[in-house]
Amino acid sequence: MVSTKRRTTGRISGENVVIEVAWMYYQEGLNQKEIADRLEISRATVVNYLQEARERGHIRITLHARAFTTHRAAVELCKRFGLTAAYVIPDEGADAETGFYRVAHGAAQWLPELLESGDRLGVAWGRTIYELTQAAEETRIDDLTVLQLVGSMATPYGFTAEACSTRLAQRLGARCFNLHAPAILSSAALAEALRAEPIIHNQLARLETCNKFLFSVGTCLPDSHVVGSGLATLEELEWYVAQGATGVLCGRFIDAGGQAIAGPLEDRMIGIPLDRLVGLDQGILVTPGTDKVAASLAAIRGGYVTHLVTSLSVADALLAAD
Repeated sequence: MVSTKRRTTGRISGENVVIEVAWMYYQEGLNQKEIADRLEISRATVVNYLQEARERGHIRITLHARAFTTHRAAVELCKRFGLTAAYVIPDEGADAETGFYRVAHGAAQWLPELLESGDRLGVAWGRTIYELTQAAEETRIDDLTVLQLVGSMATPYGFTAEACSTRLAQRLGARCFNLHAPAILSSAALAEALRAEPIIHNQLARLETCNKFLFSVGTCLPDSHVVGSGLATLEELEWYVAQGATGVLCGRFIDAGGQAIAGPLEDRMIGIPLDRLVGLDQGILVTPGTDKVAASLAAIRGGYVTHLVTSLSVADALLAAD
């Protein structure tokens, strides 16, 4: 004799039962027990179907941006620093790693709302930006271009500049233009010659057409990614710190006021000049940790930031430090 449970679920194919469970849970508001009773399956099976629906991309869960952009700290950040908007994510009780992922995922949710058809989005690199690209839902923004702003690097990290720009373009259904040159050369003469090559010259010229800029600012600590990626040696980092370096933006050092610091690396770098990133339609800064408070303040003071995504603890630290 065939059981009732087998007969009930057998009428629905494997793919359809996943969608059916997802619909009942998210659209009809049934809880897991109610779904299990209706389909005559176990609650554990319902949980598995919901997880499968998420993994297949059938479910897109978003929180309205207003919940974060109208937060007390978000309003105060805009008022204090003259920002267009801020997106502040609660992190009470969260450890540093959990806070990092919350901010990266929050930025991934907000970013599509900030972009429009015809935008040319310049993308920096780093762990924060890469995690954002991993968390971004697949969508499509017509006539969107993503531009890699910093050259390639031989790095032990998975979050290279080209990985960040390529992955984000895939997620947003955008055209992607990578920069096919090293981020740093061994000599200024070699860098100058490479910039003069027609293909690289045209790629660099294209970077300067970006109207929006997505980035996270790096620190000047000894374990900074600017050293780990090979862009600067520890001795070069120490030299820049002695000159007042407070943060790293697209591989270039800035002081506490956000001004670029001229130094031995500048003429050897391949990437967009910092002065081309001031005064854009949007400068979207993602700051996931309190270790980046001083560097973020420098970027804000330098005029690179119009939109900020961060956690409540970082927001309060920014307001207290200014």
